[in-house]
Amino acid sequence: MSRRIRMAGTLLAASALTMGALTGVASAQVDSGRAAAAKVDNPYAGAKVYVNPDWSAKAAAEPGGSKISNQPTGVWLDRIAAINGANGAMGLRAHLDKALQQSAGSPTVVQLVVYDLPGRDCAALASNGELGPTEIDKYKTQFIDPIAAILSESKYANSSLRIVTTIEIDSLPNLVTNTNGRPTATPQCDTMKANGNYVKGVGYALNKLGAIGNVYNYVDAGHHGWIGWDDNFNATAQVLKQAATAEGSTVDKVAGIIVNTANYSALKENNYTIDDSVNGTTVRQSKWVDWNRYVDELSFAQAFRQELVNVGFPSNVGALIDTSRNGWGGSARPSGPGAKSDVDTYVNGGRYDRRIHIGNWCNQSGAGLGERPKAAPASGIDAYVWMKPPGESDGSSSSIPNDEGKGFDRMCDPTYTGNPRNGNNMSGALANAPLSGHWFSAQFQELLKNAYPAL
Repeated sequence: MSRRIRMAGTLLAASALTMGALTGVASAQVDSGRAAAAKVDNPYAGAKVYVNPDWSAKAAAEPGGSKISNQPTGVWLDRIAAINGANGAMGLRAHLDKALQQSAGSPTVVQLVVYDLPGRDCAALASNGELGPTEIDKYKTQFIDPIAAILSESKYANSSLRIVTTIEIDSLPNLVTNTNGRPTATPQCDTMKANGNYVKGVGYALNKLGAIGNVYNYVDAGHHGWIGWDDNFNATAQVLKQAATAEGSTVDKVAGIIVNTANYSALKENNYTIDDSVNGTTVRQSKWVDWNRYVDELSFAQAFRQELVNVGFPSNVGALIDTSRNGWGGSARPSGPGAKSDVDTYVNGGRYDRRIHIGNWCNQSGAGLGERPKAAPASGIDAYVWMKPPGESDGSSSSIPNDEGKGFDRMCDPTYTGNPRNGNNMSGALANAPLSGHWFSAQFQELLKNAYPAL
């Protein structure tokens, strides 16, 4: 049987067989009496989405934050300690229990970010993880297995919850773009490609989590300003397929992809297209586009989803777009196309994305909240989501000692003059930022001020 059942037009209240008793499950973990619903084509359709009380309280405490504090955001499981709760934050069971309360028996999506690969984030330092490059067995047994065990408990597996798992941000695309002698290659990424532990880890996570009836796996696929070039596009699709068929997994255990996670690329550029030209020169030759095939996330997500189908994924594979920080509103937002004096003036004058360079990713100055979370907003797109909780830092502006495995990345330093991955431009980062994942009030206020659509 197919991984997912397509419901034509409306969601059917399809029910599955109630799970049998699980051996070794504590007596407190009793069956809720509800049979797990059959998987649907789009888990967001017709469903509520869980509002994380931890994030909501922080947002509501900010001036103006109550305007968005009821929005659903991702719950980041970014180290082993996060499963049971760390630094005063709720653990996975607490979130699931709260989600059951919020659901009141109605279909409710819970968004989890599964993010603790060995040698994590091999091309950056701010989000380096706790596991070394060779610790794949620890990743499996102390991270993925405990998550899978909790999600498999009858209380949650046989419930109204639909668990969306966003699998390992920034991992697989790094194997394509930052290895094999490319100008942006790093020794760390070469190591992870050689030992195969990114592919093995993602495959293991997809297999274990995808075996649970109400779990929907979405694999990270970078963003258009990373994967949109010809030499990255199909190669990344192939790596995703390699991971989706590793460690016992199959492509049927992938509900879709997610793009622009924790990034800033504009959803849709309305003032220019990839087909435009100025005085006979294509916009692809502009410094900003730099021969990319895509200028925004919507066109990229739709095209990359189709590329996955082309390489062997199911035809109904979906896509999510993280719109938490890609609104680019405020006074700097262009009201129309740039002047056609030359191709750079045209593109720079009209683009919504106001970053100095599309490779800038850390706590970007001028960024704003994007489209609010929404189900099925466009063809092939399962939802716009806020997987990165607005107000949580991308990384610290200076070195901060910590026990969270997080290093200091100069791309988070506003005085940094860049590297090959951002064309040796200024970083564009906000000053005085805390460690990645920690609350950054100044960034939150920036996002509110520059929201588009405006609040």
